[in-house]
Amino acid sequence: MIHSTTILAVRHKDRVAMGGDGQVSMGETTIKQSAKKVRRLYHGKVIVGFAGASADAITLVERLEEKLESFNGNLKRSAVELAKDWRTDRTLRRLEAFLLAVDQEYSFIISGTGDVIEPDDGLAGVGSGGAYALAAARALVRHTDLDARSIVEEAMKIAADICVYTNREIHIEEI
Repeated sequence: MIHSTTILAVRHKDRVAMGGDGQVSMGETTIKQSAKKVRRLYHGKVIVGFAGASADAITLVERLEEKLESFNGNLKRSAVELAKDWRTDRTLRRLEAFLLAVDQEYSFIISGTGDVIEPDDGLAGVGSGGAYALAAARALVRHTDLDARSIVEEAMKIAADICVYTNREIHIEEI
């Protein structure tokens, strides 16, 4: 399990939103409160969020961006090709991070073990608070009339109340 952050993606009511907290921790110490772990790629059409070692995650985001350029923004193909590289390349294989990537059509969890997982319900969470945010988002989708962005915001606040590696400095991007 990566003890680092919380990233949550919610696909709901023809919108997709992704949020990440801003806390950066080294061991048990918080060293930054407002890091931006959710970013737009490929002309603003793809949103990616990362959890794990910062340098590793940024390297993977850059690689995903290269793949998106190579495959004309095709997120599905780019995610699969990144996962293949990540699993087979000696240097990349050592990177410790998870990525969430979404566009108008797809949502993927991408891991270093070669996983490219598309969630059944359009909801995905990674990082140490990912399971808490995901559970909160599922409840909010089922029992409220909130839009995707509002669900991300509320679920991230709930995760921040539970996970010590997650704070309330939430950055959200939406398509």
